[in-house]
Amino acid sequence: MVLVTVCGLAFADPTPAPVRAEIDAMLNRLETSACEFQRNGTWHDSARAKAHLLDKLGYIEKRGAVQSAEQFIELAASRSSMSGKPYQVRCGGAAPVESNQWLREQLTAIRGSSRGTPR
Repeated sequence: MVLVTVCGLAFADPTPAPVRAEIDAMLNRLETSACEFQRNGTWHDSARAKAHLLDKLGYIEKRGAVQSAEQFIELAASRSSMSGKPYQVRCGGAAPVESNQWLREQLTAIRGSSRGTPR
């Protein structure tokens, strides 16, 4: 049974390149935002937040391809896997917002800016 599980993980499809590009763009925006990221009651800087979310992305990618940036947000970037508490993002003096909302706003902006780019 263990061999079947290990073999299944070894053959997991990679996340499609366009999806991975959107995820990377969102995480780069987080890292360069100077915002803080709260998980399990502790605030972290944006570089540490990006590293944490990349670790979670790697974990879920081992179990299968991530089919959309929205799926990544829902599965890895919205709440703690340990406590179930929602992650929050706080930028400057603004009130914290749930990471789900913040990341979806960034994704909308990314997609909006890519429409105006020649292909």
